[in-house]
Amino acid sequence: MSIAPLAQAFSTAKFKSVRLVATDMDGTLTTAGKFTPALLQAFEQLATVGIQVLIVTGRSAGWVSGLAHYLPVWGAIAENGGSLYAGASRPETLLVPIADMAQHRQRLASMFQHLQTTFPALRVSDDNRFRVTDWTFDIQGLATADLEHLDRLCQRESWGFTYSTVQCHIKLRSQAKAAGLRAVLQKHFPTYTAETILTVGDSPNDESLFDTSLFPLSVGVANVLDYRDRLAHQPAYVTEAAEGGGFREVAQLLVEQARVNR
Repeated sequence: MSIAPLAQAFSTAKFKSVRLVATDMDGTLTTAGKFTPALLQAFEQLATVGIQVLIVTGRSAGWVSGLAHYLPVWGAIAENGGSLYAGASRPETLLVPIADMAQHRQRLASMFQHLQTTFPALRVSDDNRFRVTDWTFDIQGLATADLEHLDRLCQRESWGFTYSTVQCHIKLRSQAKAAGLRAVLQKHFPTYTAETILTVGDSPNDESLFDTSLFPLSVGVANVLDYRDRLAHQPAYVTEAAEGGGFREVAQLLVEQARVNR
């Protein structure tokens, strides 16, 4: 299936009803791993036309709780659908069924140790100590075949597995960005339809956000093309620019269209 240029969608006004942008962070909002002043300006411009931003990231609960507090966004979903942080006025909301957190963390640690018996060079990610619902390790040095093998090993033990540009995740099998996003939409945005939600991402752990049966309006920033042959669900549209430049491209087009429609 071909991925259409983003400008094509705006030429047909398909995004005229968008009210919420649900976006990945690393490699999608960031540029060379950093937030830029231009990105913060894009958030502010979207807000001026009534479009809210919800970050949906694989980053840890510890990191995301701070981001949701300081960034000019509606909120942020952490750990690939694990929990929601929606500003200082709303407490953390767990989005996955975990009855005993201490036992869950121990089971995740045991699964990671099991993976190390096959891949002894695996190293826990720096942010793993700030995590609640999943377990992460560094992706550096892992080939595509290694990632596929890790996925199979996790599946055999009834765990889910995914990866991004920065790290690999051991998680609940039901835990995914789309599932977390749908839970948040149902509770906090119950009147929003599929035509009002735009999803944006760049890597395999964003794949569920590209499922057109759930989110028909999806965009990949240009660097998503590096993973095109690994995605069962591909974005409907792709930007010209990569990383944060691609997100700013999306934001600019949304703002321009909103002003025309006024």
